[in-house]
Amino acid sequence: MSKKNKFAGRDFISLFDFSTKEVWEIFKLAKAMKANPKRYQKSVSGKIMALIFEKPSLRTRVTFDAGIKQLGGDSIYLSPLEINLGKRESVYDVAKNLERMVDGIMIRTFGHDVATGLAEHASIPIINGLTDLEHPCQAMADFFTIWEFNKKLEKVKLAYVGDGNNVVHSLILAAARIGSSISVGTPKGYEPKPEIFEKAVEAAKKTGAKITITNDTIEAVKNADAVYTDVWASMGQEKEAGERKKIFQPYQVNSELMKHAKKNALFLHCLPAHRGEEVTDEVIDSKTSVVFQEAENRLHVQKAIMHELLRG
Repeated sequence: MSKKNKFAGRDFISLFDFSTKEVWEIFKLAKAMKANPKRYQKSVSGKIMALIFEKPSLRTRVTFDAGIKQLGGDSIYLSPLEINLGKRESVYDVAKNLERMVDGIMIRTFGHDVATGLAEHASIPIINGLTDLEHPCQAMADFFTIWEFNKKLEKVKLAYVGDGNNVVHSLILAAARIGSSISVGTPKGYEPKPEIFEKAVEAAKKTGAKITITNDTIEAVKNADAVYTDVWASMGQEKEAGERKKIFQPYQVNSELMKHAKKNALFLHCLPAHRGEEVTDEVIDSKTSVVFQEAENRLHVQKAIMHELLRG
């Protein structure tokens, strides 16, 4: 009798949907898939993923679409015009329709409650491709990338400089799960949400992770093994972009700030990057920048997640 797949049918809405052991299982599978993709090219043969996009994307669209096809499955892209969630059709109705037509759903949307609502009402796996609260697939790819360069994540210090947004929320939760150290430097009033920080701190008691929040960029990046940033205004915050640019200018990641990190510290960015704003060209194009490896690793990590959730 084959061993039952403990991931089968589950959702991945938040980083905390996976245990520490399960995060490492996904990492090891992603590593194997990256090294030998042909071995897994029929692993979810016949499975179909619905890809719901309420927000536009390059990396999320391509990595999920290509990923499911590389595993032997297929996908159906659904734009806001097809669904218009919560307006043209309720989350409940969409969930109950799609569970009868496809084998899984990836959603990239605004409200986190939309993703959790789909997970509550649909009997098939739901994967969070991004919400305003969390970006778990991105954080998985980020730590997988760091692992490729620094094998002992428990000894790694990641510094994040910029807005306390959905990306840093998932980075904090990932660090807490894995046992890494993360130091977040943000302007006052733009820190990560307290409920995310508190949840991560509680989990860190078991893994030994160290999580700190500061308004001082130099303190944040001091002795960091990797430095991470993101855009200052996320999708949906376009009207705040001008004001945010003034507030966040001192939080730009440039060569001067990178001097406070460890020598040859990695640079990460979830992309797209606004060059000359949150990061300078000399940093993002430097020899220690791994932003494109990081983007590629979205493919491998998400393939591992889909493989486990869909294969039964």
